Amino acid sequence: MFIDLTFTKLYYFAMFMRTLFVWLVGLPVTILLFFVVLFSLIFNRSGNAIHSIGRLWSRILLFLSGVTVNIKGIDNLLKDKPQILASNHQGAFDILALQAFIPMQFRWVAKKSLFKIPIIGWSMSFAGYIGIERERAGSAYKSIEAAADKVKGGTSVLIFPEGTRSATGELLPFKRGSFLLAVKSGVPVIPISIQGTKDIMKKDSILINPSRINVVIGEPISTVGVAEKVLMESVRRTIEEGLS
Repeated sequence: MFIDLTFTKLYYFAMFMRTLFVWLVGLPVTILLFFVVLFSLIFNRSGNAIHSIGRLWSRILLFLSGVTVNIKGIDNLLKDKPQILASNHQGAFDILALQAFIPMQFRWVAKKSLFKIPIIGWSMSFAGYIGIERERAGSAYKSIEAAADKVKGGTSVLIFPEGTRSATGELLPFKRGSFLLAVKSGVPVIPISIQGTKDIMKKDSILINPSRINVVIGEPISTVGVAEKVLMESVRRTIEEGLS
C-alpha cells in the first residue's frame, strides 16, 4: 500500500511538472507565433500561411508534451482535390495531432465559442476556419452552407461527426449536419480514426500525461448519389475498423 501510494504521488507530480513545463515554454511560443501570424497577413490573406504556422505550433506543443504520433494511410489523402476529413474525437490533443501531421491545407469546422479564445481563436478566424453554433439550428445550417461553398471552391475541411469528445473512447452518435455538408459539397469523405488522446489531458483536468497517438487514414468514400444515412453508416464503419 505504501509503495502504491508513493508511486501515485510521483506519477501526479511528474504530470504536474510536465504541464508546468508546457505552459512555461508553450505560452511564449504561442505569443511569438501569433505575431508571425499577424505579419503573414501582410503577404497572404488566403489563410494558408496561418494554417502552416498552426501546424508548426502543434508540432512544438506535442514535442513539449512528450507526445508522439504514429500516422498510417497518408496515401489515401487526395492530392490537389477538395475533400472532407471526418475524424472521431477522443480528446483535446486530437486537434494538435491532426493539425500537425495531416500534410495538406484544410480548414476546421469548430464550435463558434472556440473563436473567442484569445490568440488561438483569433488565429482560427484569420485562417478562415468555420465556426458553427450547434445549439441554434438556423445558424448551424448557415454555417454548413458556408462550409459547403468553401469545399466547392476547392478548400478541404475537417469535421468531428460526433460533435464532441467521447469520454470513454467509444464512438458517439454522429451528427446529421456533418453528412449534410458532405452531400451538399459532393466531394469524397476521408474517414480518420484517432486513438490515444483520451487520457493525455482529461476533460476536467489540465494535467498532461505523455502518451502515443495512433492515426489511421481510411480510403476515400464517394458522396455522389449517396443518401446521408448510408454515407454516415459507411464512414462510421470505416472509423470503427481503424480503431480496432
